[in-house]
Amino acid sequence: MRHDERKADVRTGRPALRVAVVIPACNVEREIARVVAAVPTWVRHVLVVEDGSRDGTAEAVCALLDRREGLEVIRHPSNQGVGAAMVTGFRRAQALEADFVVKLDGDGQMDPIHLAGLLRPLVEGRADYAKGNRFGHLRDLARMPRKRLWGNVALTFLTKLASGYWHVFDAQNGYVAITARALGALPLDRVERGYAFENSMLSLLNVERFAVADVAMPAVYGTETSNMKLHRVMLSFPPKLIWMFLRRVFLRYVVYDVSPIAAYLGAGGLLGSFGLVFGGLHWWRSIATGAPATSGTVLLAVLPLLMAFDLLLHAVNLDIAQTPKMRPPVRRVSEPDVPALFGIGAPTVESPAE
Repeated sequence: MRHDERKADVRTGRPALRVAVVIPACNVEREIARVVAAVPTWVRHVLVVEDGSRDGTAEAVCALLDRREGLEVIRHPSNQGVGAAMVTGFRRAQALEADFVVKLDGDGQMDPIHLAGLLRPLVEGRADYAKGNRFGHLRDLARMPRKRLWGNVALTFLTKLASGYWHVFDAQNGYVAITARALGALPLDRVERGYAFENSMLSLLNVERFAVADVAMPAVYGTETSNMKLHRVMLSFPPKLIWMFLRRVFLRYVVYDVSPIAAYLGAGGLLGSFGLVFGGLHWWRSIATGAPATSGTVLLAVLPLLMAFDLLLHAVNLDIAQTPKMRPPVRRVSEPDVPALFGIGAPTVESPAE
């Protein structure tokens, strides 16, 4: 369907907005039909990317094609990872000229009832990217498995450092939405293909200075089994996050803009490395020989560490100040009226507050 063929908004007469939901699906034969059926009817396109499942996921989705208008199935011959599935879905959504694209996992842990709330900061013009946050309410934390909770907290802190979005939490929450403008500006070939997809998206969005909204919503835990293994994640994620951090700092604070943040980080890293190596060697030598290090040697090891800590702390403070801020709303739309912007009924649109 072309732009000029869109259903017009009954109140403004303008073409209705269009949203595409991308569902990466791998080995979710039991859950996928329920997930697709729960997607609201005001969602124009439902794109299921079947990522080389070993069960009957592909057959289960194909059986739904005649029941759901706008449903498409895109198949990967082999498993390429959730990030690769999303890149495939993003590119198809761009071809369909969707105004917004939402990621909805195929295992049923993301309730489509929160779709309007996730899209609200985007349709109001306050943000370019929105993500769910399962840490918004204490009652929801009690329901989260403890291993997943603490792993998520650790990865969230590392992602704050890697991405530069210090105000967002629950970095591994894959319930995300993005505008067509932001999606078009991202180099999709650089998006992480595996489970670090969400972290990679945040890092790339920060380089382009797009605003990100954190939307509180409860998690859904049922009988589904996660394909993500915590021990593998904790071993594989840190190197990826370090690379994302270095790439972001280089692009944003060296290539796109010369900033003291890069100088502070570089000097702090060099001084800290010297202090650790010099101090560690003399500490080991003192243990081996039994001779205590001189006060001058200790000072020469400690002073660079203190200077490094001060420089790195300054860099972090400046980086926090550079976090892209959410904008004042272009228009105000209540959450129940969000579907109206996509051609369902007439929205109640309020003018922005002065």
